[in-house]
Amino acid sequence: MPFIPHTDTDIARMLQRAGISDISQLFDEIPVDLKIDGLEAIGPALSEAEIAQLMQQRARADGEPLCFMGAGAYEHYIPAAVWDIATRGEFYSAYTPYQAEASQGTLQVIYEFQTMIASLNGLDVSNASLYDGATAFAEACLMAVRANRKSKSKKILVSRLLSPVFRSVATTILQGQRIELVELPIRNGQTDIAALKNFVDEDFAAVAIQNPSFLGTLEDVDTLTDWAHEHGALVIGITNPMSLALLKAPGQWGTAGADIACGEGQPMGIPLSSGGPYVGYLVCRKAIMRQMPGRIVGRTVDIEGKPGFTLTLQAREQHIRRSKATSNICTNQGLIATAATIYMSLMGAEGLRQVAHSCNANTHMLVDALCALPGISQPFDTPLFHEGVVQLDRPVAGFLMELSRQGILGGYDLSADYPELGHALLVCATEQRSAADIASYVAAAGAALEVAV
Repeated sequence: MPFIPHTDTDIARMLQRAGISDISQLFDEIPVDLKIDGLEAIGPALSEAEIAQLMQQRARADGEPLCFMGAGAYEHYIPAAVWDIATRGEFYSAYTPYQAEASQGTLQVIYEFQTMIASLNGLDVSNASLYDGATAFAEACLMAVRANRKSKSKKILVSRLLSPVFRSVATTILQGQRIELVELPIRNGQTDIAALKNFVDEDFAAVAIQNPSFLGTLEDVDTLTDWAHEHGALVIGITNPMSLALLKAPGQWGTAGADIACGEGQPMGIPLSSGGPYVGYLVCRKAIMRQMPGRIVGRTVDIEGKPGFTLTLQAREQHIRRSKATSNICTNQGLIATAATIYMSLMGAEGLRQVAHSCNANTHMLVDALCALPGISQPFDTPLFHEGVVQLDRPVAGFLMELSRQGILGGYDLSADYPELGHALLVCATEQRSAADIASYVAAAGAALEVAV
C-alpha cells in the first residue's frame, strides 16, 4: 500500500496491549533454523521520496519498446475509464464480501463479471475469478476428476499445444493428488487427430483443448470434443477471452460443447506489468457446478422484493476442511476482475469484435511481411488468430537481441519449449500496432538478418 499510517508510537502501544515487547515475538513458533539473519542483497531503507525516484529510474531504463510479444500476455488499448473507476476507494480497498449487507457494490461487480465470462464461453456458471489462467487450468483439472462419475481415472489428456506455463503450473499443483497430464502430439501446428487412436483403450477424466493454441493456431475443436465425450471424458476448453468475440465459444464445441472452460483474463483491460497481477476465470455446465472451486455470487431478492446479491453455493467449511475441501481458494483477484468487468462493459460485444478483427488482420500482415524476407519462413499453413510462428535460418536469441537494440520486442523464442520446430519464433500484433509499427519491425528484422550469424 502507498501509505502506512502506523507510527512507532502506534506500534509500541499495540505491542504493549498484546503483552509483548517486539514484533518478532509474534513469530516465535517458527523454528530458529528456518530463520535468516538478514537480506544481504537488499540495501538500506529508503524514504518514500527516494523509493519513488528509484522506481522512476528503473521504469525509464525499460524504455518504451515496440512490443510484438504475446505468448499469454497481450498489449491491448485500455480505455482511461477502466482504471479510474477500478481504483476508486470503494473497489480498490474492498476485501472478501462475506457481509452481503455491507458489500452490495462489490458483489454486483463480481456478479457482472461472472455473467459476462459465462456468456463469452457459452456455459452456465462462472466463479468469482482465480489468481491467473495457469492456476485456473489446474483447478479445472481437479474439478474434472471430481465431476466425472463415469471415470475413475486421474489422467488428463492434454495437447502439446497447451501453454507450457499452464502445463508446468498444473503439474506442480496436481502431482500432490497424483493427477497426471498425458501429452498429445502435434502436426502442422494443430493437435494430431490421428494420434487419438493410440488412446482409445485408456481411461481419461478429461481432455484439455486450448483454442487458439499457444502457437496461435486454431484447433479442430469439434472433432476433439466429440472424441472425448464418446470415450467418457469431460472436455476442458482453455481460451483467450478476446478470441471469443470472433470464434465459437467452448459451450458450442462439437455436438454437446465443452464441460468446463478456463483461461487468463489479462487481455480484458489489464496492463502488462512484469508478470502480473492477472486474473483467471473458470466456467462450467450447471450439472457440475457444485464441483466449482472458489466463490460464486448469486442474484436474489430481499423480503421487500428488491434485487440484491450474495455469495452462494459455497460451503463455509470449505475454508477449514483442508485436504477434504473442494478447493482451498479463499480470496481472489477481486480488483483485477473489477477492471476486466469495467473493460468488457465499456467495449461491449461490438467493441470486442472490432479489437479481435484488428488483432487478426495485424498479425496476418506481420507474418506475411516477415516471411517475404530471405531467411524467414512459415512452418504451418494452419489458420491463426492473433499470433503466428515463423522459422528463422539462425538461432532466435541472437535475432531478438539485434531487434532489442533497435527498441523492438520481437517475439517469444520457442526453441526451449518446442525444440522440434527448430529456430522458431512466436510473434503477435494486437490492435495497438499500426501499419508503421509493423513496417518498422520488418525493416529491423531485415537488418538483423544481414548480421553475420
